[in-house]
Amino acid sequence: MKIARFADEKGVIRWGVIEGKVIKETKGIQGPFTGVDFSSADIQLLAPAEPTKIICVGKNYVDHIEEMDGDASQLPTEPGLFLKAPNALANPEEVIPYPHFTKEFHYEGELAAVISKPMKMVPEDAALEYVLGYTCAFDLTARDAQRQDLQWIRAKSADKFCPLGPWIETDLDPTDLGIKTEVNGKLVQNSRTSLMIFPLKKILSFTSCFMTLLPGDVILTGTPSGVGELHVGDVVSVTVEGIGTLGITIGCQ
Repeated sequence: MKIARFADEKGVIRWGVIEGKVIKETKGIQGPFTGVDFSSADIQLLAPAEPTKIICVGKNYVDHIEEMDGDASQLPTEPGLFLKAPNALANPEEVIPYPHFTKEFHYEGELAAVISKPMKMVPEDAALEYVLGYTCAFDLTARDAQRQDLQWIRAKSADKFCPLGPWIETDLDPTDLGIKTEVNGKLVQNSRTSLMIFPLKKILSFTSCFMTLLPGDVILTGTPSGVGELHVGDVVSVTVEGIGTLGITIGCQ
């Protein structure tokens, strides 16, 4: 099932289930159908989550550690987490202004999960039961600010630094999915989620031991190798097997 958050012709924000070229409206992200249908041609897809927080995992693929640090001989023993704020959300196909404060604006394509119910102190073997579904994400990063600043707030949580979408796919096993990123039609990232150092169930269980995850919260699972710079005019997309493609364009400041 594909769950979408969208704006109708009048700009009213709604939730619904995609069935072909029709979106059947629901009462909220997990609510019953209202009986109202919308044509997919008449709506605008929005980021399919309303999180209280966005949790991200750094250095979760060996090849990404190698490209960033040059040495993967000592792998992390626990997931390395950081936060993006909800203001970082951006919609599918949105134009993201090139940030004025950076000269190194990078893409990182990732699989994301959306939480369905409150999650606290949950063991790994039950962790995926708390996931509503999965979507595509970009962890956009001001790399120079990431190196310079004491904390990563500016580098990771600036406005529109977390494009998300195009929808939530509920019927999916996240353990071995292809993930690809393209910039202007050129393949730049190509990996599988089975190559994660920490699988999603580990990330969720680990996080829930010290932080309550709430419905709508989003977890980004890390990026494989191939990250790189973005420039004004670039058209970027991340595709996750079984979900679809999230595209954005980089605009002027």
